[in-house]
Amino acid sequence: MTAYDYDLFVIGAGSGGVRAARIAAGYGARVAVAEEYRVGGTCVIRGCVPKKLLVYASHMAEEFEDAAGFGWQAGQAALDWATLRDNVQNEVARLNGLYIQTLDKAGVDILPHRATFLDAHTLQVGDRQITARTILIATGARPAMPDCEGEALGFTSNEAFHLDTLPRRMIIAGGGYISTEFAGIFHGLGVEVTNLYRGDLILKGWDRDIRERIQAAYAAKGVRFHLNTVFRKIERQGETLLAHLKDGTTLETDAIMYAIGRKPNTRGLGLEAAGVTLGENEAVAVNAASQTNVPHIYAVGDVTDRVQLTPVAIREGHAFADTVFGSKPWVAAYDAIPSAVFSQPPAASVGLTEEKARATQANVLVYRADFRPMKYVLGGRTERALCKLIVDADTDRVLGAHMVGPDSAEIIQALAIAVKMGATKAQFDATVALHPSSAEEFVLMRAPS
Repeated sequence: MTAYDYDLFVIGAGSGGVRAARIAAGYGARVAVAEEYRVGGTCVIRGCVPKKLLVYASHMAEEFEDAAGFGWQAGQAALDWATLRDNVQNEVARLNGLYIQTLDKAGVDILPHRATFLDAHTLQVGDRQITARTILIATGARPAMPDCEGEALGFTSNEAFHLDTLPRRMIIAGGGYISTEFAGIFHGLGVEVTNLYRGDLILKGWDRDIRERIQAAYAAKGVRFHLNTVFRKIERQGETLLAHLKDGTTLETDAIMYAIGRKPNTRGLGLEAAGVTLGENEAVAVNAASQTNVPHIYAVGDVTDRVQLTPVAIREGHAFADTVFGSKPWVAAYDAIPSAVFSQPPAASVGLTEEKARATQANVLVYRADFRPMKYVLGGRTERALCKLIVDADTDRVLGAHMVGPDSAEIIQALAIAVKMGATKAQFDATVALHPSSAEEFVLMRAPS
């Protein structure tokens, strides 16, 4: 029998890779992880965690405005970006340390180098060649860049957390949750934001009512939208950037951020030396068990381009480790995955949108509650919340739940359990409302719209 240096070698120490490594080590496997930057991956280092902290900070301008209606006499508010930026990065560093401790306690070797395949069982890791019986690719994804002249004058979400100063004006390109969240963040921090998007309505794939509500709310707050076009050329003119668009428009700005999608991190891994097949968007092609075409090589998380969500990567990594090293086979399920966009107002969703339900179900009922949250009344804010249920009329089963408004992510997380379990509208109706709350609207909808 061939002797290998490790039973499992994980390339990438993001959420999926860390979970897989820890669980496999718990089953007695000899495990190593290669990570060339920091432990924690996109979510912890340059994604959802630091971004959510910035979201909290950007909300405070509106909180200060509303405070007067509640009797508080607040002084003139001013943002110190350097303090916010550095405090966020200090928290990232703390979490990085905790992830390292977790792997150390599990007995996992952490190798601070890039790993590339030399053959199907051998990796070049720094100045070492290491062999492994099983290899897991968990390298995540990277921000996509536009294909235009002068694209290097802009930056991506990776760099957004490290800006020396806040610009007065910024163009944010993209229409997904990353661009939408950063548009809300920077607008809330006082930047004049223009959202440039190739479509006519942001958040493609979300329920249309939610998409329309968020885009309208952003426009009401002062975020400008430039739709149905993309960059043709970007150039610098003194301290100003000129964005020349394909619709013939030229926009002046001080900074440009790209959030136009993400691509799996497969380049430069030497996958061809291992014989690993790639699918669409340069992603590692895998089966339901996260196994590639090379039986002992697996992949989880964003590098597979299945569902780019941290909790999904964690479940894929856990399923892989249980199956391969724990003799407890199972696979991650992709139905009824709750998701949120921490926009302003925030939105969250689980299950089928109205559009998808109508395309796949014969009889669909839609219930809506459109209301002004109590929190906004004394502050004089006119922004409204929307709750929505999608129901199969033949079975009474709730197929989807969607919300835009304060605390939507917290509310939908709980509702996701009911949707996953196949709860019926009658069971929602039989549940006592928790009053006064926004969440109660989900059990008070009586007539379909």
